[in-house]
Amino acid sequence: MQHRIEFAAFQSALQQASSRRFSRPQDFMLRLREALTVSWDKRTAYLEVEQMENPALGQCYPTSRTVQHYYLETEIIKGKVWTGKTLGVHFWNGLRSGDDWFHIDLTWQQFPVGSIIQEFVVIARQEFNASEATILRCELLYKRVDDYLNGR
Repeated sequence: MQHRIEFAAFQSALQQASSRRFSRPQDFMLRLREALTVSWDKRTAYLEVEQMENPALGQCYPTSRTVQHYYLETEIIKGKVWTGKTLGVHFWNGLRSGDDWFHIDLTWQQFPVGSIIQEFVVIARQEFNASEATILRCELLYKRVDDYLNGR
């Protein structure tokens, strides 16, 4: 039976838990990165883009949402990346500590070496205005990652 995570419940859980801090085992981020990598495909990618040699391509937004689910204290950051040829939109996670931001980007490898972030903003949690297709991609990636991490 196909399980479907209801986006409203998913969003509500994120909002309710956003003020709680909790710790994860030290190796959890490595396990999460592995789970994400094996869970990516064209169905979770923006516009179903797929390049075998670049599996992170198009995966940034659902990946940042999934990371935020497991690390509730992170925020999603939206930025512009200059590759030397094109300027594109990119999403990743950030963790604020005082006045400093620690950036967590599990899809950066989709860009060529030498790419730079030109600007970025933190997206307020109440401002997630994702399309239905994007919501479905996020739900699918989260489900696959959760199944992988729980041995299902």
